[in-house]
Amino acid sequence: MEPMTNPRVSKRKFISRVASRSGLPVRVVNKVYESLLGELTGAVGCGETVVLTSFGRFYRQDHKGHKVRFGKSDVDDYVVLKFSASSSFNRRLGGNGMIEEGDGFENVVEDRGVRPAP
Repeated sequence: MEPMTNPRVSKRKFISRVASRSGLPVRVVNKVYESLLGELTGAVGCGETVVLTSFGRFYRQDHKGHKVRFGKSDVDDYVVLKFSASSSFNRRLGGNGMIEEGDGFENVVEDRGVRPAP
């Protein structure tokens, strides 16, 4: 099987797809989306690790600042958001990046019209 291309999905398209899949109005899905991201950002920002069973975990990772070789200012300490997919989610993706059958996501790739890379 040929490798798949990785097209980007906009927020609007993503919300539309979730609304279509769930049968909920787009406005409701948008409100849930905003609430979910707000709660996730707040929790991780406070140093909590958010674990979504069978999906993965979100956590913050502190980075130490460093001197810049060229330029006038140094880089201060900073924090980044990290995500680690669960092993069960990685298994659902399979070794080729495709969703495997029988896990409730089998129609996702076909519905999107994703094409193999040339």
